[in-house]
Amino acid sequence: MKKNDIYQAKIDAWSSEGDGICRIEGMAVFVRGAVRGDLCDVRILKVLKSHAYAKIERIIEPSPHRIESDCRVFGKCGGCELRHVSYDEELRMKHERVADALKRIGGIDTAVESILPSPALEGYRNKVIYQTADINGVPVIGFYRRGSHDVVAADCCTLQSPDADRAAKAVQRFARENGVRMYDEVSGKGTIRYIFYRSSSNGTAQICIVTAEKKIRNQEALVGTLKKECPELTGILLCHNPEKGNVALTGEIEVLWGELYLTDTLCGLTFRISPLSFFQINRDQTENLYRIATEFAGLSGTETVFDLYCGIGTISLCMARLANKVIGAEIVPEAVEDAKVNAKINGISNAEFICADAAAAAGQIKTRDEPIDVVTVDPPRKGLSPAAVDAILQIAPKRIVYVSCDPATLARDLKLFAEDGYTVHRVKPVDMFPRTPHVECVTLMSKVEK
Repeated sequence: MKKNDIYQAKIDAWSSEGDGICRIEGMAVFVRGAVRGDLCDVRILKVLKSHAYAKIERIIEPSPHRIESDCRVFGKCGGCELRHVSYDEELRMKHERVADALKRIGGIDTAVESILPSPALEGYRNKVIYQTADINGVPVIGFYRRGSHDVVAADCCTLQSPDADRAAKAVQRFARENGVRMYDEVSGKGTIRYIFYRSSSNGTAQICIVTAEKKIRNQEALVGTLKKECPELTGILLCHNPEKGNVALTGEIEVLWGELYLTDTLCGLTFRISPLSFFQINRDQTENLYRIATEFAGLSGTETVFDLYCGIGTISLCMARLANKVIGAEIVPEAVEDAKVNAKINGISNAEFICADAAAAAGQIKTRDEPIDVVTVDPPRKGLSPAAVDAILQIAPKRIVYVSCDPATLARDLKLFAEDGYTVHRVKPVDMFPRTPHVECVTLMSKVEK
């Protein structure tokens, strides 16, 4: 097998990235854009020691799970990798991904429960970050090409609301009419780097323009344009971020008009959200996710809950209504302040919040000599650090509820807890991100009594 060889192949599996997999000459070949069940000719692009990459040359017989994509930049944009796959097959793939990771990486034999479908497949995202570029001297908005920082021009996306697209296009048009350059990562020149838009379930929204410079030329006119064309906005912000790298919201945030915070409701509670704070992007499905996490926690009103990676206090405050006490921990100071405010807004007095990373926070709790009944964790995609796992084990809670957005790191961490005497009882996948390979998961563990 070598580059540019063409083979006829049957796609019989899925990768974790949403690529189809076939076997050629005993080697796994990853084929982007292929669907399980496709019979196709594939052209080899790259051959490595253990696997290869290919592209579809010709579809001979399409899979019964293949559908027509309705996006003009599908296959170019790195956002929705599964717009060509039926939703039933997408759910099967995600369920299998969770089960495979638990068994293969974690050595966990617990049966994975049925995956919870998303209530909506389109328009479910309440947050979007548009990337920018100057292409042939023309300001462009869009999204990164998969595996690169090349911007694919796209002024609309069905995963977001039409309001978000309208606001981003207003900024793009302003840049074109006022000679404002979009930022170039290579040269470091240009002004507008990203357009951050977040909406709430009550119909309000916030936009933050991320810039490499402290001011935008004629920015008063930009504010006027956005106020006129986007009446849903309650805040127009500017984030000055001159640092190289792909972290969008970092550095100073200035309110150009309106409010710094956005307010939303979740699970019957009201939450203040600062621009730097994390808030789940699929609100309706988030309510289902937190309902499952609370159910797994098994609260009767007497428990003390320790909530790591608590963000603005969403899980903490949901559980506080059923627990004796909740202690939340988060490393982002702005999120911790939001959490404290959110507790007051909702009249919840049995929740406290500390600002520290997971390991340090768990160490603090250990020194209090205060028994912890339930630990909940909702870490980023990289999962728990070894130090965080060790600190949780030192606390020795009766139950651990692990909310994960990556099955591989979840399985890795579950294995560490299992080695210390914890048993996995329930695993529930939740589809938070339709049309993408990503899947959320809630897992319940308990300490084996000796």
